Amino acid sequence: MKKITLLGSTGSIGTQALEVLDYLDEYEVLALAAGKNVRLLCAQIEKYRPKRVCIQKQEDVQLVKSKFPQVEVLWGLDGLMELCSDTQNDIILVATSGKIGLKPTLRAIENKINIALANKETLVMAGEIVMKKAKENNVKILPVDSEHSAILQCLSDKNNDPYKLIITASGGPFLNKTREEMGKSNALEALKHPRWHMGRKITIDSATLMNKGLEVIEAHYLFNMDYKDIKVVIHPQSLVHSFVEFIDGSMLAQVGFPSMHIPIQYALTYPKRHKGIKTDGFSLFGQTMTFEKPDLDKFRCLKMAYEAGLDGTSSLVVLNAANEVAVNNFLEGKIHFLDIEKTVEKALLEHNTIKNLTIDEILELDLETRKRYAK
Repeated sequence: MKKITLLGSTGSIGTQALEVLDYLDEYEVLALAAGKNVRLLCAQIEKYRPKRVCIQKQEDVQLVKSKFPQVEVLWGLDGLMELCSDTQNDIILVATSGKIGLKPTLRAIENKINIALANKETLVMAGEIVMKKAKENNVKILPVDSEHSAILQCLSDKNNDPYKLIITASGGPFLNKTREEMGKSNALEALKHPRWHMGRKITIDSATLMNKGLEVIEAHYLFNMDYKDIKVVIHPQSLVHSFVEFIDGSMLAQVGFPSMHIPIQYALTYPKRHKGIKTDGFSLFGQTMTFEKPDLDKFRCLKMAYEAGLDGTSSLVVLNAANEVAVNNFLEGKIHFLDIEKTVEKALLEHNTIKNLTIDEILELDLETRKRYAK
């Protein structure tokens, strides 16, 4: 039996990962980590019987222990770090939201545990450090994002070196809206993604196309590609998840359901494939596929992500932190939709680039940025 720990087990990716594991008999859930959703965590403990769990708040520890006295209950960042120090793990799924996933991921890498990565901040904030440590420790970083999973699948032949990467984007709920209409949109409208069911933050990022910008940055680190060789194409049907172009001009594409179950399963079973929750039912008959260039004047966050990537680590930290704060401000009704990009632009303009940051310096800059632009 392969042993797995899930960080972020009660979130969108975490719950879908457990659904995938229901179809994979060879996996044992060693540990689960959740945030504030103690009720769902308890239901997961009842079903999957992990030996250890971690929750966000210390005050919830006793509640969980009273229900499951046989389970070791940890809490906070220290708890996550301890889970990622357990070398019984064959793989750890990092599906936490936000910067809290960074240090636990590095701890797991130091302990030579493979990572299924669904936490964008880990690579956006510290991609150079993370990938270097993974290489030093012979650790696989297996992407869970559908776009990066598609690229990984297209590169499964070791003789194929990519010439360009083409990442697809649905265009989100505002693809056919004007900037004026976008500026008047409320959170309810921005959260109506036409194709994917995701968490609130990533759904808003999809509406601004910042999510695609963050994926470009991740692809840069995951596949060691120059930013000029990573393109984004709007594909509203979300059937093609990415393309890889090769030096001879040919392309490979990965096509399938717009479902996170498939990339989650591929990351957990890599390099093998298994019959799973989404094995049957997909058909190309009756499908239409269209592709177009993204409008960088309309979706300015995508352009800023490229610029921050070229500038370097400190700008990426500021980009990520300012965007996360701005999205939260928007969801709380404190700013308008287009103020998200204005906040990020202001933060980048006011930032002076810093080279060669340590992890602690990255986290300090992240905190400073959040404090400066929070409402």
